[in-house]
Amino acid sequence: MMSSFVPGLELSRAFYAQVVRPIVAGEPHSAALIGAGSEVLAFDTERSTDHDWGPRVVVFVAAHRAERVRRAVAEDLPEDFGGYRTAVTAERHGVQVSDPAAWFTARLGFDPLRGVSVLDWLSTPWQRLAEVTSGEVFHDGLEVLEPARAALRWYPPDLERYVLAGQWRRLAQQEAFPGRCGEVGDDLGSALVTAGLARELMRLVVLMRRRYPPYAKWLGSAFARLPGTAELGDALSAAVAATGWREREEHLGVVYRRVAALHNRMGAAPALEGSLRPYHRRPFQVLDAGRFADALCGAITDARVRALPAVGSIDQFGDGAELLTDPRRCRAVTRAVLEL
Repeated sequence: MMSSFVPGLELSRAFYAQVVRPIVAGEPHSAALIGAGSEVLAFDTERSTDHDWGPRVVVFVAAHRAERVRRAVAEDLPEDFGGYRTAVTAERHGVQVSDPAAWFTARLGFDPLRGVSVLDWLSTPWQRLAEVTSGEVFHDGLEVLEPARAALRWYPPDLERYVLAGQWRRLAQQEAFPGRCGEVGDDLGSALVTAGLARELMRLVVLMRRRYPPYAKWLGSAFARLPGTAELGDALSAAVAATGWREREEHLGVVYRRVAALHNRMGAAPALEGSLRPYHRRPFQVLDAGRFADALCGAITDARVRALPAVGSIDQFGDGAELLTDPRRCRAVTRAVLEL
């Protein structure tokens, strides 16, 4: 039997056109499918529909009109659309009404329409940046959504260098460890480190393609959708599946050389020689990823960015949903770590 699944973005686009727009027709507004949800990043499948899923639209209005629009939506919204309940959960339905500044501040910790500071950029998780710049704007009568999304589309050049350097450092810290663990008979430890390096390499490649890496559930899907990553994916899969440290090292080496070439093509920093080399006098082949971090930092021209501690953005020094889903905590931790 053919599946009747309709992707959430398509469903929500029709929901806005057929239901929501007529309800708010007399009100200056903007509307979009952005924010949380696999459908915003187009990763939803029929499996997604088993909870917290359905037609959904965020409607933006002036702050002093928000309550009036909420009442109108509550009164006129049908119970079902396209075979799905319009109440996503018992507590909330599929139409969220907010003023733009309040919505962006709640989601990101700041309002991008008022500018984006160094703290704003580095304290906002990649997942949140992806959620705001993906999805679709259905209507922008307030002329706020397109400017806000454009402001967050990608890092300014020097902050891009800083974040990429932070990701290269993540590799530099552990690139010799698969061999070192394996050499002392800790094959499980070698496998775990290799899996961690695969994750960091995938995130690096996504960043180098100027995309925000999504959180763990969708990282592999996002990586696979990038053009030209099939061979990289095969090599990473082989490294993770390998049964010995030398085989892991061989497959990781394929990826290291390809990622070094990608760095050189980007032109964000001076090109570097991309062959593998021994780790000091030990029998482990590494790229010496710290070289790439140093080259990127050396190309930074903004004195304030150049002076930042070499730790990267919140995703690179923080972890855990309790942190990364709370903008206030993200900002507090980033301010403290980066001494901003």
